[in-house]
Formats: sequence, structure tokens, C-alpha cells
Amino acid sequence: MHISLNGQEADARGAQTVAELIRRFELPPETILIEHNGVALPRREWPQKPLTDGDRIEIIRVAAGG
Repeated sequence: MHISLNGQEADARGAQTVAELIRRFELPPETILIEHNGVALPRREWPQKPLTDGDRIEIIRVAAGG
């Protein structure tokens, strides 16, 4: 399945849900925010949110600083 990941075409690496996608890309979930097809997705919904061909996923890294 192909998706748009941060504006670039990407292979979902067999992931069926947003949570699986995050694991496949080995991203630390506590440091990112996810936008799925233009809608901010709460972390608690990641395991139930299915991916479909052509989905647009934006991953935003959260950084603390001052």
C-alpha cells in the first residue's frame, strides 16, 4: 500500500493501522503528533485507525526547548 508521508510517496511497510505505521518506522510515539488526511489524530485512536491506499499522513516531531 502506498501513502503520502510528510508530502512524499511512501510504502506503508505492511502497516494496517497508524500505530503499526509508527512502529514500522521505529518512531518514538511520545515525541510525535499525527495528522491523518488533514485531521489531527489523538494517540488513543492510533491502534484503531486503519490505513488505506492513498492516505495522507503527516508526522510532526515535538521538541522541547526554551
